[in-house]
Amino acid sequence: MSETPVKQQSTTAFYGQAVASFGVALAATALGIYNLHSDAWVRAFLGIAVLYLVTSAFTLAKVIRDRQEAGQIVSRVDQARLDKLLAAHDPYKDPGPTPQGRA
Repeated sequence: MSETPVKQQSTTAFYGQAVASFGVALAATALGIYNLHSDAWVRAFLGIAVLYLVTSAFTLAKVIRDRQEAGQIVSRVDQARLDKLLAAHDPYKDPGPTPQGRA
């Protein structure tokens, strides 16, 4: 029979560590840009670039996750079709008359 895949879920500690790491990295970058000895427009440009990079990273991660989940759904549908065919197949059933020319 088919085995139901176990949904992988990260632990609370891993989730907390990921959120904390993201927060520290973003805060450190913002602090570095703020304290940069340069014109305001240069700091503003770097700030916008960092925000664009962050949103692009989130979008990329979501797209990768969505494609992986879609592949798992297709795989489960294919497995269900195969299970249905195997369940309906009776190897002891008479296949009927054989085509001419074959024994």
